This record gives sequence, structure tokens and C-alpha cells, in this order.
Amino acid sequence: MAEVLVYVDHVDGAVRKPTLELLTLARRLGEPVAVALGAGAADTAAVLAEHGAVKVLTADAPEFTEYLVVPKVDALQAAYDAVSAAGSLAAVLIPSSAEGKEIAARLAVRIGSGIITDAIDLEAGDEGPVATQSAFAASFTTKSRVSKGTPVITVKPNSAPVEAAPAAGAVEALAVTFGALATGTKVVSRTPRESTGRPELTEAAIVVSGGRGVNGAENFHIIESLADSLGAAVGASRAAVDAGWYPHSNQVGQTGKSVSPQLYIASGISGAIQHRAGMQTSKTIVAINKDSEAPIFDLVDYGVVGDLFAVVPQLTDAIQARKG
Repeated sequence: MAEVLVYVDHVDGAVRKPTLELLTLARRLGEPVAVALGAGAADTAAVLAEHGAVKVLTADAPEFTEYLVVPKVDALQAAYDAVSAAGSLAAVLIPSSAEGKEIAARLAVRIGSGIITDAIDLEAGDEGPVATQSAFAASFTTKSRVSKGTPVITVKPNSAPVEAAPAAGAVEALAVTFGALATGTKVVSRTPRESTGRPELTEAAIVVSGGRGVNGAENFHIIESLADSLGAAVGASRAAVDAGWYPHSNQVGQTGKSVSPQLYIASGISGAIQHRAGMQTSKTIVAINKDSEAPIFDLVDYGVVGDLFAVVPQLTDAIQARKG
């Protein structure tokens, strides 16, 4: 059976959820071979094996943390060369983050292969993997396949369930030779992001977002309270972010982050195409807006026409009451 390279997104050995989703998708195409890089790479093996990795290729070097992107591309290319030389390689799968898409693009150029970004589903096809994408601000769904080389595919978080499927997970050291470009961009400082205790926006199963209707930074605590009652991440529309009411890192939309949670709750958001492009693939969408003609209602599974300052606190109280 063909093998599938899966790039591992982890933090000091703690594997992030999108990687486990990739392993679920990889098993549809062949046997997953995980590639874990950097500090704690070897510590990922047990979790990766539990979720289907037949092998875990690991490498650690200061270049992975001291320089941007290119050392990781060098390592992934080394993994590609090693696996493809030993047998057939069906695809290379990478989480669809900003860094992931840059790694994927650089790798595809190096190996002369086609690339598909922001896939939301994968299936095996007679002529190679078939990727489903959401196109034109999620107005259309397309199915595509790479026609040249080994497909390099980035997959959006929350596109597949995390399913345990124990496999060997044999750990092998990956020999990496860094090229001249690997040290071209040096990281000179890092500032840890302040933790909110909430899930990462792009990975969260539930997202609660606020927009222009929140009417001020001082009112965003209403959105945060609802999110905390659900164990959700907090998002914001571009209007709210541009007004300075919430950090840009929480913006959902075409110029912000794309999310695809199981549940998306939009409060005081009109539903402009820019925002819809970032959340339209959510599994269930609920909107709260006092304007019954707001475009967001054309998209939702459930809509509440009402003042968010009345509706959202009641919803929060009801959820807390049910939690006992």
C-alpha cells in the first residue's frame, strides 16, 4: 500500500488536533508516515501511533526554532526523498495554517508537484487523491486532484473527526541536510501569547463571534461569557476588529482566520461576504441579529431576530443552568 506523509504540528511534543485529523484522512489514502520536527519530536510518537501512524520520522536541530520555515521545508523534502525512494507515496498532507501553507508551497515547487490548499475533505480516487474545497467565499464546492507529481495538500482544521486506529508508530531518525537558504531569515525574539484559557480559534469545535452590533469593546464580555459557558473560542468580525474592540488575531473572515467548527454563533454580525468567507463551512450556524433582513440569515441553520443584549445573556444563563 502507498504511504502518505503527514507533517506534525506540535508544541514541545504535544500534538495539536489538526494533525490527528490529518491522520484520519491519510488512512483513506494509504499508510500514514508522520514527520515530527523540533524539540519534543520523539515525544509525539505514542499519540501518533495511537491514531494510525505506521512510522514516525523525527529530527531535531536548532535551525527549526532559530530560523523561519525553510529548515522545515528541507526536512520535509528529506522525508519525501526517503519515503518515495523506498516505495510509492500517495500524498503529502500538511495542516492549513499560515506556516503550513508556506511550507506546502515551497515543497511543491521543489519536488515539481501540484498543490491544493484549504481542502475540507479527501478521498481516494483512481488517479490519485481527490480533494474537496470550498470556493468563491464558500458559494461553491469543488473537487480537484493534482495532475503532476505527488500531491501536496493542506487541510483546514475541523475537516475530519479524530479517530483512534492503533498502528506500529515505529520511530526513525530523519537525516536532514540544511541548504544555504535555511538560515536566511533568523528569529531574533519571541513574545509568548497571553493565554485566555479558551481553545485556539481555528481549532475550536465551537466559536462565538461578535460584530458591529456589540457596539463597543466594553460590551464584548457578553460574547466572552457565552463562549466560556460553551467552552468555545471567541471570534470577531472585521468591523469589530477595525473599530479596535477586539484583537485582530480573533478576526474571522477573508482577511482574518477561516474557521470550520461544529457550531458557529454569530452575534450582531450582518453577514457581509468578507465574513462569510471565513466561517461558511461551519457545520451548524446560529445567528442573533435584530435586523431580520441581515444577509447572515440567508446562511444560518437557526436564526434569532432580537437584540443581542437581551438574547445572549439569556442564552448564557440557560446553558449554565443546564450544566447544573
